[in-house]
Amino acid sequence: MHNQPKFVPQRGTSFFADGRSARPQVVDTVARGQLQEDAYLYTGMIDGKEGDMMPFPLTATAMARGQERFNIYCTPCHSRVGNGDGMIVQRGYRPAGNFHTARLMSAPLGHFFSVMTHGYGAMPDYAAQLTVEDRWAVAAYIRALQLSQNAKRSDVPAGEAVQSLRNVASEEGLPATFAQPWVMPSTAVTGTPNGEDNGIPAAVNMGPAPAARTTGAAEPQKMQQTR
Repeated sequence: MHNQPKFVPQRGTSFFADGRSARPQVVDTVARGQLQEDAYLYTGMIDGKEGDMMPFPLTATAMARGQERFNIYCTPCHSRVGNGDGMIVQRGYRPAGNFHTARLMSAPLGHFFSVMTHGYGAMPDYAAQLTVEDRWAVAAYIRALQLSQNAKRSDVPAGEAVQSLRNVASEEGLPATFAQPWVMPSTAVTGTPNGEDNGIPAAVNMGPAPAARTTGAAEPQKMQQTR
């Protein structure tokens, strides 16, 4: 059995006329599961630019899935509210992107999908951890986070109660600093060795804390966008 005839990967052979043991793919065929007929779904790009719409209808189920995946894979760096002050940043890791900056508030959905797919700055890609559909669900949830941390009283549906976050913190036994502005930990590594931005945050205040919250749950269906 040790000397049985076989093809060894990356070695030549006299069996085929071209001398290669590895055979070329059959012309006009696509491997199962790799057709990727919907270009926007798999790239987030439209005519070479990042698109700003969901490639499929956004449902409550998809939003819940996005929240679950975000909490698992994104919160260690970006935190539960997406301010870039996650637990590993508090322990000396490079600051993550703050979704509540003007740049990322105006960034299209396709940008977040692309970053998760390819990585950006100090952030590695998460294509292996998140399926294509999950990446879009997380992008949609990021939009919900941006709304939740920048909401105005006029955004609250009629009849919903509004409470001061400071009062909520006090009632739930949280520390007085809970409702204070986010401050970058002194241990966080900022900037780059060559002084270039490269999309990596500098040592800046992470922005104001939200002043109020509603007692009712937000309705993710209001974010629904389809192609």
